[in-house]
Amino acid sequence: MAEVNETVVAGLTAYYEYVAAHLHKWADPLSNEQFWRKPYPYGNSVGHLVLHVTGNLNYYIGARVAETGYVRDRDREFTDKQPPPKEEALRAFDRTIAMVAATIRKQKAEDWGKAYTAEREPEAADRFHIFVRCAGHAYHHVGQIVYLSRELART
Repeated sequence: MAEVNETVVAGLTAYYEYVAAHLHKWADPLSNEQFWRKPYPYGNSVGHLVLHVTGNLNYYIGARVAETGYVRDRDREFTDKQPPPKEEALRAFDRTIAMVAATIRKQKAEDWGKAYTAEREPEAADRFHIFVRCAGHAYHHVGQIVYLSRELART
């Protein structure tokens, strides 16, 4: 069972690090103004998506698994009228990815099946499931960031 746990830990950690690298590939070249600009009258800015992914991981993994005490204000992730500078938002994202990776590494084989509950998350019944769902959610938003970054580069 230890070998399976090592495989799960290595695979999940590598995937979250891949998501972070991919996010940075597209967000880093943007100016602060581009980072926060919505290229369409609907939808989100790259910056608000970064805040959202950061909040999502801090709540579902940080607060609910790592017990960090994080309190989420999900609506503010999309509506903050005075968002932090791009560099600060990206540093917070990086700290969150580091926390997720550290939390993954702390899991023992028996921890993956522990019961899991959280607000707005009725489908993840155990820890393994929430780590997988959060990884998919983060990469979904990285896809949106790729699209928005390409659009911002054209304008």
